[in-house]
Amino acid sequence: MADRVCVAQIGAAHGIRGEVRLRSFTEDPMAVTSYGPLDREDGKRRFTIEALRPAKDHFVARLEGVGDREAAERLTNLRLYVPRDVLPPIKEDETFYHADLVGLSAVRPDGSPLGTVTAVLNFGAGDILEIKPISGDHLLVPFTDTAVPEIDMRARVMVVVPPAETE
Repeated sequence: MADRVCVAQIGAAHGIRGEVRLRSFTEDPMAVTSYGPLDREDGKRRFTIEALRPAKDHFVARLEGVGDREAAERLTNLRLYVPRDVLPPIKEDETFYHADLVGLSAVRPDGSPLGTVTAVLNFGAGDILEIKPISGDHLLVPFTDTAVPEIDMRARVMVVVPPAETE
């Protein structure tokens, strides 16, 4: 399992004072401020959220050390991470951090290998698993009980009912 978890992503600059649009990936979106400093993926820079306010479909954040629009623009699309150990433990059996699903082996219901989970995506209508099959193009599978009837986190395997192949 990942030792760091992506909790937010910076969008475009907002205004001229260095504020940025921010998408929070935490269950409670405002909780992104409660995990302490957020790191770039490469760990080379750390950001502290000084202020956060809701906007239409995102947040507007003021980050410590980002004082003008140019500095904010350089951060566009930057993903922000926290150490896994600062996140609350999961208490429900059917709940997962997306970071825990990436890398799982995907097998068909008969146990034959299908591929590896490479991403968990969400375009607004629910989570979708991206699976890199053993051969061929990536598969996109809805993360539902029907399409993913079983997950064994200890074995790092999930059963996936692949979408019907069309000819």
